[in-house]
Order: sequence, then C-alpha cells, then structure tokens
Amino acid sequence: QVQLVESGGGLVQPGGSLRLSCAASGSIFSIYTMGWYRQAPGKQRELVATIISGGSTNYADSVKGRFTISRDNAKNTVYLQMNSLKPEDTAVYYCNAHLRTSSQLWREYWGQGTQVTVSS
Repeated sequence: QVQLVESGGGLVQPGGSLRLSCAASGSIFSIYTMGWYRQAPGKQRELVATIISGGSTNYADSVKGRFTISRDNAKNTVYLQMNSLKPEDTAVYYCNAHLRTSSQLWREYWGQGTQVTVSS
C-alpha cells in the first residue's frame, strides 16, 4: 500500500508564509506527478499546483507568483512554499500523487489534508 502524509499547515496572518510538505511511502516504484489541491468551506476542491518528475510545474492563476511547488525525488516528497498569503487561501490542502506501484500499476493517491488558515 501507499500513503501520503501532509504536514506544515497552521494559522498565519495575511502576508505571512507557510511551507507544506507531503511525504509518500509504501510500495512505490516511481512517482510521475505530485500536486496540491485545496478545498475551502462550501466550495469544491480545486487544483493549486502540480509538478512532474522532470520538474515541469503548473499553477492556478490565483496563486501564481506567490506559491512555489518543488519536490525531492530521493525522499518522495513534494513541498508547497506559500508566500504573501491571503484570507482567500484559507482551506484544507490535500496532497495528490500519480505513481507506479511496485507491481507496475498506475494508481492515484490522496493525503488526509492539512488545514491552512489565514486570518488577522
């Protein structure tokens, strides 16, 4: 089995910063794409940023220029550096991964989520 565990969420003031981490573990052969999604109260889950194994990234327009996604392939970990945070960034942030299991099967996995609250 495969597990994704997020960490780094918390309460910050507008303009502040947070760094989220997500570590994948288990029967993994290789991870192709990792990403971050978020869901605010009363809203649908939306894509925040993704990163492919080779380093190519994509960002939602709402976070472009403020957030940076990166990954450490040796540690099977993806990060989200969040700067200039706004109240509208408040949400539960979820880690996502598309990977090959040790049995060579394509699978998608989700983390349990970590709360980010931006408030004065």
